[in-house]
Amino acid sequence: MKPTTFSTSPYSTDMIQLFTGADQATVGKLLGPCPIVTVAAGRPVGDGRRALYIVLRGALSVATDARMGMADGNVTKVLPGESAGEHAVLDEEANLTAITALEDADVLVIDAATVWKLVDESNCVARNLLRLLSFRIRAANAQLRRRQKVGEFYRQMSMVDGLTGLYNRAWLEELLPPMVGQAHGTEQPLSLIMVDLDHFKKFNDSHGHLAGDQALRAAAQAISNALRPSDFAVRYGGEEMLVLLPDTGADVAVVVAERLCDRIRQSVVFHDMRLPMPHLTASLGVASLAEGQDEQALIACADAALYRAKEAGRNRVVAA
Repeated sequence: MKPTTFSTSPYSTDMIQLFTGADQATVGKLLGPCPIVTVAAGRPVGDGRRALYIVLRGALSVATDARMGMADGNVTKVLPGESAGEHAVLDEEANLTAITALEDADVLVIDAATVWKLVDESNCVARNLLRLLSFRIRAANAQLRRRQKVGEFYRQMSMVDGLTGLYNRAWLEELLPPMVGQAHGTEQPLSLIMVDLDHFKKFNDSHGHLAGDQALRAAAQAISNALRPSDFAVRYGGEEMLVLLPDTGADVAVVVAERLCDRIRQSVVFHDMRLPMPHLTASLGVASLAEGQDEQALIACADAALYRAKEAGRNRVVAA
C-alpha cells in the first residue's frame, strides 16, 4: 500500500501552529511529499532520527530522555496542530525524547532538510519556530525552578531532627564552620551552649522510652521558645543539644544559658496531670569563640564546661 503523503491527505497547513501566518501555497508545496504515519495508541513515534513530528489527529506524549537529566515526570502532551522534535532538527543531534501516541494518531513527519527549507522560504515560519522554542525554554526553566524549590525543601527537611524539630548534626557540620569563619572575619563574638539532660538514662528506665521522647521534645520546645530569632538550636546527639548564639559575647551567653536551664526545669513532660510529674533538669556548658579557634575547639570548650557543670552537681550553668 502506498504511504499517505501530506499532498494526498485531507489535512491542510492552516491547522498547524508552526505555519500560522505563512504563505500556505509555499508551505504546502514543501510539505507535499512528507509522509503521514498512523500510530496506534501506546506505540512509539519515529526511530530517534532528526525529524519534526506534527500531530494532525489524536495526541502524543513527549517524555524527555534521562540523558538530559529531566526524566522524573517531565511529560508533555502534544495535541493536533502542535509539534515535537524541534531541538533534534536544530542541533543536528539524535532525538533525545521518547515520543509515544497517547491515542490513535496521524502524524506528519518532516525531515530535517525540509524543515530548513521551510525556514529559508518563510520568515514567518522562522518566527513561529523561535516563538515556540522560547516558550519551551520558559516552560523548562519554570520546571527547573520548581524542582530546585522542592530539592531545597527536602534538603532543609534532611537537616531537621525528626523527634525534636531542632536542627540536626548534619546542619551543624555544614553551617558552623562558615559561622566561625564569619565571626573571625568580622571580629564579632560567637558563643555556644552545650545542653545535656541530667540522668536521662535513669529517666528512660523509670518512665519508659516514649516518656523519654516526650521529655526530649519538651526540652527542645523550652529551648526554642527561649531563644532569639537569630539564634540556632541543634540536637547534637541523644539527649545532648547545642545552642549557637551569633553576635553574642560570653557574659550575655551565660545569661541565656541560665534562662534555658530555668525553662527546662519548668518544662512539662506529661500533660495529663493524673500522671506523676517527672523531674527534668539539664546541665549547661558555655563557651565563646577565642582568637584562632576553629569550630571543633569551640565545641570542645563548651563540652569541657558542661563536664564541670555535671561534676558540680548538675542542674546548673558553667562557663569555660
